[in-house]
This record gives sequence, C-alpha cells and structure tokens, in this order.
Amino acid sequence: MIRLFNKYEIEDFDKLYEYTGELGSIYSKDKTCFKIWAPLVDSVKVIFYGKDGYNYNSSKREIINMNYKNSGVWEVEIKEDLDGEFYNYIIKRDNVEVEVVDPYAKAVGVNGKRGMVINLEKTNPYGWNNHSIPKFNKAIDSIIYETHIRDFTIDSNSGVPDNIKGKFKGFYYDTSVEVNKIKTGLNHLKELGVNVIQLLPCFDYKTVDERRFNEEEYNWGYDPLNYNVPEGSYSTNPYFGEVRIKEFKELIMNLHENGFKVVMDVVFNHTADTEESNFNKILPNYYYRVNKDGSFSNGSGCGNEIASERVMVRKYILDSLKHWVNEYKIDGFRFDLMGLHDIETIKSVRKEFDENILIYGEGWKASTSPINNEDLSLKENIYIFEDLQVGVFSDDIRDAIKGSVFEEEEGAFVNGAEGYEETLKFGIVASTNHKDISFDKLSYSKIPWANEPYQVITYTSAHDNYTLWDKLALVKPSATKEERVRMNKLAAAIILTSQGIPFIHSGDEILRTKKDLNGKLIENSYKSSDYVNKFDWTRKEKYIDVFNYYKGLIRLRKEHKIFRLSTAKEINDNINFLDFEDNTKNIVAYIAHGENISDSLGKIVVIFNGNRNSVELNLNHNKFSVILDVNNINDKGIYEVNSNIIKVEPISALILRYL
Repeated sequence: MIRLFNKYEIEDFDKLYEYTGELGSIYSKDKTCFKIWAPLVDSVKVIFYGKDGYNYNSSKREIINMNYKNSGVWEVEIKEDLDGEFYNYIIKRDNVEVEVVDPYAKAVGVNGKRGMVINLEKTNPYGWNNHSIPKFNKAIDSIIYETHIRDFTIDSNSGVPDNIKGKFKGFYYDTSVEVNKIKTGLNHLKELGVNVIQLLPCFDYKTVDERRFNEEEYNWGYDPLNYNVPEGSYSTNPYFGEVRIKEFKELIMNLHENGFKVVMDVVFNHTADTEESNFNKILPNYYYRVNKDGSFSNGSGCGNEIASERVMVRKYILDSLKHWVNEYKIDGFRFDLMGLHDIETIKSVRKEFDENILIYGEGWKASTSPINNEDLSLKENIYIFEDLQVGVFSDDIRDAIKGSVFEEEEGAFVNGAEGYEETLKFGIVASTNHKDISFDKLSYSKIPWANEPYQVITYTSAHDNYTLWDKLALVKPSATKEERVRMNKLAAAIILTSQGIPFIHSGDEILRTKKDLNGKLIENSYKSSDYVNKFDWTRKEKYIDVFNYYKGLIRLRKEHKIFRLSTAKEINDNINFLDFEDNTKNIVAYIAHGENISDSLGKIVVIFNGNRNSVELNLNHNKFSVILDVNNINDKGIYEVNSNIIKVEPISALILRYL
C-alpha cells in the first residue's frame, strides 16, 4: 500500500498526475469510451456483465484490458452500442486484483455494486428539456423546507397509493384526487408557501438493502456509496439503472413546474466505507486525510474524512455537482459538514455555477482534522468568501431561540430563560455587523461573522437532534400544551421575520414529534422506523392553527422586503433595536423602516416576548395597526391600538404598523 502522508509529496503528486478531462463511461450509440484515473497501478481491466445488474453470482461476459494514456488515466474504447451494459473495473497492484465500481458511474445496478452504461437522453421525461425552472431575483428570497423522500409520504394518511409511498413518484403524486380533510404531499407544500425543497440525501447510499425495497428499510442516507446516481430504494424498481434516474427527473420536473427550487443534501465529507471503499481501492490513502501515525483521520465522526484539498478529489466533487446540475437540473446543494472542506474547494464550487444555484452548508465539523481551521469552510471563516453567495447555518440564532442542541434540558428565549436577548438580536440581523449589538454579550460568536445576510441560514431545527416540538417538551416538561404551542409559534415568527435565509424542518409546522413505540423521544432517527420518522398527516388536521400561522408568516415574508433585506448596509440602516428604561428581561424589540425601501408596510415595530407573563411597553407613539399577534397575521391590519402603552401577551410575537 502506498503511503502519501507528507504535504509536499502530495503537492508533487498532484502536479504530476493532474487530469482535467472527462472520466467514467462516455456513451454514444456507436461507441463507449471508458476512462478511470488510477495512478500507481500495474494494470486496469474493464469487466462486462451484460444486462445483469443484480445477480452478483452470475458469470462475467467479457474482460478487456485498458491502456495507460497519461496523468494516471487508463482507457479503452468499445465500438458498439453498450446502453444498459453493466460493468466494473479490475485494478491490479502488487500482483493483487480488486474489483471496483466506477466512481464516475452515472447508473448502477441494485445496491450499487455494478456500474451501468446508460444513454441518459432516454431517461428524460416528456417535456424535460423545456420545462419551466423557477428563478429568484436573489438568494435571500429563498424559504427552504427540508424533508426526506420516504418520510414525506409513507404515512397511511398521506393520500398516496401504497405502491409508491416513500418513493420519488409518491412525493409528487397529486393527492387532491384523494378524499382528504387537509391537503397532503406536494399540495401541502404549495399551500404552505415555501419555495425551496431541500431533499435529504438522494444519491445512492449504502445502508438500505434495495432488494428489500418493499420492506421497512430506513436510513437518512448520510453514508455515500455512488455519488452520481440516485438512490434505488426511492425508485419503483432498483434493479434497472434507468428507472431511478427517470423517476428522480420526474420528481424534479414536477417540483419545478409547481414553483419550487430543488436542493440536494450532498455528503462529500466522508464515505460509507474507508479502506474498502472504491476510492481507496483505486488509490489507497489519496482520497482520505490521514493522521501522522498513518491512521485515517475522522473529522466527520463517521470513520473518515475526504481530502477535498487534493487536486483530483476537488475535481471529483466539482464533476459530481456539475453532473447533478447539468443532467438533473438541480438548483442547489446543502453541504453536510461543509466545515470539513477546504475553503478553496468551496470557492471553486461557488464560482462554477451562476447565482441561481444555491450553495450552503454546515459551518462546522464533527471532530478534529489534520487541516488547520483557518483553511476550512467553517462558520468563523465565512467572511473569507467576501461577496460570494455561500451560506452557513446559524447555530447562534438556533440555540438562542430554544437552547443548545447538546444539552437537551437547556432552554433559551422562547422557553423563558434569560440572557439570550443579545444573541437573538445578533441572529435577527443575520450575524452581520450592526450598531445596536453588544458583541461581548453573545453566547457563541464574539464578532459579526457574516459579510452579508445571504451568507446565513436561519433556523431552529433540522433532521438531526430533537424536533422543535420535542425539544420544547424536554426543556419545559411542566409546560401546558398551549404554552408549548405558543413557544413553537414564537420560534417560527422569529425565524420567518429575521434577516438571512429561513429554513424549516419538515413537520415543524404541524408540531412534528419523533417517538418510538414506548413513547420515548428519539433525538437522531437516522435509522429508526417509519413509525418514528413518518410525516404524520393527522397532526396537520389536529394543529391546523399552527400550520396556518406558518403559512401566514411565509406569505408576510414573501410580500414584504423589510423581512429579507439584501445587504448588511440595508439592515444597519433600517433596523433599530429598542431599549426600555425598566430593563425588561426576555424582550427583544426593534423598529424596521419599510418606508425607506418602499415597502407598503412602512414603519413597523416587531416585538418578541419570551416571558411567561404579559408585558407593557411604552413605544412613544399612540396609533398602530396590529398585523401579527399570537393567533393572527394580516398585513392589511387585524385591529388598531390607540395608545403608546402596548400590551404584549405571554410567549408571543407582536408586529405593529405605525399609523
């Protein structure tokens, strides 16, 4: 096994073996050219299996030697129509042969153990090339909704036929033909009003056995196997490589035509396997970072971490993303543990695509890495991206709203805890530099880490850790259901009126809970059952008032620019936080000057009360129109207040327009 530990050895190696051309199986009707980057091997062969992508005990059809060209690339050209042909590569090193799946495979057989040559044009749905794709004026106009393909329709009350529940086809099935008291599926998303759907990993991942695709096989999908191929368990037939591709394209096209952008959750920070991965079999230790003792580093917490800073690893990441954009018309990428990727790689990603492609991710890592922090795409380094539209999730506002994700019983602003006001203000202005923030009082950051609001993803919860509803229960088990509903609404009001790009975890709008059969709350349900993970549509009917509140907040945000200012300067010029003489605790209030930006709301005041009791505030003005309170949202006005003393109900938001 080769050892590539020294930084300078890697740099020399990359210069010697850098290859800029196309790799993989390059198909045309008359011929297919196979190319694999495999330096430092004795030989490479391509092995063909005919049309058999699932019987792994079957005999091979043919083995053909490949020829070494240059820069570590081996290739061979087969002059026949190979559409539908399954293949792998055989790598020989030190007289030992190993079989690998082509890392650049665009289609695979069941469970991803064989690559497949494919004519991708045949997988295009009718109307694919000319279908309408939503475009936003600015990234800041995005309202992101994160969901999981299986979770979204697997429930018996989803209105989706049994044979496509939990599948790509089920996700866009028109549930309006079913008899439902409430809208479900795609119609639910249209009713809610979000405009970006972020899908948990949809590339081919390892842990679900696709041969048992009608059984309850579950995983979130953060265990990558084949990066350039859709996951087979979400297709109606994982045995034929073209089926999953066409069905995923159908899903994307349907989402586009209903006004949604589609973001893929991508996991380039680690792979499911390490020593036995296809990458490592092709070139040991090149694709992964290693420690000084030769062991694999584990900054991902999943057994390894991808060495994105290396030339051919960076090329692979870029090539994969380009494939999803060019072939599938994907509108953006959410990077899992983006903080493990070097800054230059993420800059290269951003520069590769126009600004209609959203790029954002987690600005942290799971554990230590051999790479210095100053070279990684961490939240603290987002300023280095300057005016590039690269966003990171804000743990500042997340934990200021409802408490730390690492301490399950620790609460924050909406739970009535004191001392989070300044951090909440920091989140409201999207972690940009603001004249009214005392940075020495912040919980985490001590400086404004964002240059512009589009660099900040504002949220309270996501797929991992407890759902918002469950976290509220753990922090305040003595709270009444009414109080917890108020907390949820208050959290939503903060997120959807704050600057930055808002993000909603699927089900927060119906108070989603994740409990096992024994009633235990599940924090990370990545391999739990459908019972735990399903989107329980009965909760929408039960908590329709909460759903309508989210819906109203989203409409308010979309219709009024004051809640989605484009620049840090606009935020600083048009938002002024209020201080009250009686030093009121757990109150955050600010004036927003919509009149300066031609917003029809004009001058407004936004107030958040995290206390268990109502408070009275003197606003030095005596005529207002209330446009949002704890129960209602109407930008035309709900009722008027003719007093300078404003009463704010417990655990609630209040927005008033100056008259």
